[in-house]
Amino acid sequence: MKFQFSGHESFICKHFWLKKGYDFLHYKGSFSDDNAVVELGVGKNMVISIAYWLKAFGIVDNTNKITQFGEYLFSEKVGKDPYIERIGTLWLLHYHLIKTEKASIYSLFFNEFRRERHEFTKDQLAKFLIRRAEQEGKVSANTINGDIAVMLRNYLTVDYKNSKADVEDEFSNLLLDLELIQSYQVENPDGRNVEWYRAQNTIRPELPTPIVLYVILDNPLYGKSIPFRELLIGYNSPGAMFALNEDGLYQKIEEMTKMHKNIVYTESAGVRELQIKSNINKETILDAYYKN
Repeated sequence: MKFQFSGHESFICKHFWLKKGYDFLHYKGSFSDDNAVVELGVGKNMVISIAYWLKAFGIVDNTNKITQFGEYLFSEKVGKDPYIERIGTLWLLHYHLIKTEKASIYSLFFNEFRRERHEFTKDQLAKFLIRRAEQEGKVSANTINGDIAVMLRNYLTVDYKNSKADVEDEFSNLLLDLELIQSYQVENPDGRNVEWYRAQNTIRPELPTPIVLYVILDNPLYGKSIPFRELLIGYNSPGAMFALNEDGLYQKIEEMTKMHKNIVYTESAGVRELQIKSNINKETILDAYYKN
């Protein structure tokens, strides 16, 4: 898939934008209509941004048709979490943001860049993205830097005491509660402070096990026997996308084996594997999570 950058109009995805955009399309609205600004109650650039984020999170397809996933979450009648009140929904949205690759920076960051380093500066991330993007053609450094700024703001809180940012705006970022990225300052030899960022692998007890199992079942590359290492560092693996360390992934797998008798974890001759003995419906897994 060709890398895709920009499109967000420099706006983060605010907490209620996905539901607002879903409702607008559900009631036959069109982002290209002149009245979209009035109906959505936002500026023209924000209309463009809402349309972008709906695609990026897989709520709609390329033709702005609502997807099965969009209906599953946001339908007024049968939607499981229309107002995104459960932490599992945030993890699920984060997963789909990476999976759809409509906003390439998220897949590149969690699947590739973090293999090289867990602590980084904006400049280091920009150089990596430019290098990868130029394998498919020329890309503007300004475009890359714009994507980096928005991605970081989607996950980070802002030090509003030392920032000109609008407090309400910056604390409405959708993925803030996942705590996947932190920022800190390092003093250079010349005395200047440089902003650094950390996206560390941890245990993540707050990540619901059914969401991890859903991601495993949703991966078309996985068979009935999946090596532990593949689940830890493979492309679109739960370890990579959720920044899980070995202990964290092992704990989730252990919980899965207690939840489902047809899921078995084995260690033999140094080979660690997750085995799925029979077909398990991934939607049923999500249904059970939301029911509980």
